Amino acid sequence: MLPVLVFITTVVAANSLTARYGLIPVGFGLTAAAGTAAGGLTLLARDWVHQTAGRPTVLACIGTGAVFSATPAGPRLAAASAVAFLVAELVDLLVYQRLRERGMLRAALASNAASIPVDSLLFLVLSGFPIWAALPGQLWVKALATIVPVAVFAVVRALLRHRFRPSGT
Repeated sequence: MLPVLVFITTVVAANSLTARYGLIPVGFGLTAAAGTAAGGLTLLARDWVHQTAGRPTVLACIGTGAVFSATPAGPRLAAASAVAFLVAELVDLLVYQRLRERGMLRAALASNAASIPVDSLLFLVLSGFPIWAALPGQLWVKALATIVPVAVFAVVRALLRHRFRPSGT
């Protein structure tokens, strides 16, 4: 299943990049963990898995991503990532479940807006990175990693709807 593969791959990529490069500049004088963009994409992938396979599969993906991250990223980063994702998943779940009927894009944006700060703060605390040096950059990059793909998806969907709309309507 593609959503599961994307989710686990982005978790491992986020943790591996962070383990290898640590904090990096992300513009505007901000720094973030090197895997932050992949982590932001993971949040969207989590919503995709949730939409297509349900909550138990999301939780299994979080555990699987942590296990697969343990070797390249080390146990501390993998554990910090897994705990942060689990807690952020609960926050995400509360928001996503309530808004899912109003559309996946709206639910994904709102749930990620709620879970990004939780995920970022917990990850930084548990992994040992300096919180105030990295948190603004983490929030900035994860917001972009959520907004840009959602915007692209919305534009493509709108164009496809327009293109395939029956003539005369």
